[in-house]
Amino acid sequence: MNWLRLQEALFTRAPSLLAIHVLLVLVTMLLAIAVSVPAGVILTRPKYKKYTGIILNFLNIFQTVPSLAMVAIAMPILGIGFKPAVIVLVAQGLLPIARNTIAGLLGVSASVKEAAMGMGMSQKQILYEVELPLALPVILSGIKTSTVYVVSTATLAAFIGAGGLGTLIEIGLNLLWREYLIVGAGLGALLAIFFDRILSYVEYKFTPPGMRSE
Repeated sequence: MNWLRLQEALFTRAPSLLAIHVLLVLVTMLLAIAVSVPAGVILTRPKYKKYTGIILNFLNIFQTVPSLAMVAIAMPILGIGFKPAVIVLVAQGLLPIARNTIAGLLGVSASVKEAAMGMGMSQKQILYEVELPLALPVILSGIKTSTVYVVSTATLAAFIGAGGLGTLIEIGLNLLWREYLIVGAGLGALLAIFFDRILSYVEYKFTPPGMRSE
């Protein structure tokens, strides 16, 4: 183990690359949520329910294709850099959020919605004041799953010039410097755990007391 090289990777290279990695994940997740949650809501409305299976199967394609293959396909089409990496990551982060949004909304009891309707609430009010709050814990679970997946997949963004912790792994592989591999992979794992714990706490706080698994 070369301790000077380890210190260089950890204290000189890692901070800026970690910041890029976090930014990549945050931008990706904001876009994925902005697309998936409204799509999930639309697909639970009676008029569009028949398209649910088709859309989910289409999104499932992005999940089943290996991440490295997605990066390789995107490179000649989208070029290299931050934006192409975000597009690839968004495509792979959509399914868990959309699927959980649909599952959460469909899981709201019909009797609860009927009671809200009996109180004179409109369909829009029922969606925003009854369905979405009750489905929120399930939606947050999907966001957590997607975020952890994106954190790990984002290490591949370095191969299309987007930076991030994958750069350390790429350098380590090219030069056979295990110190860079350890720092890159280790920080990636710690970042995934960090996001998982934070989002688990948020999910817990938004889950009604009677529904929490202590």
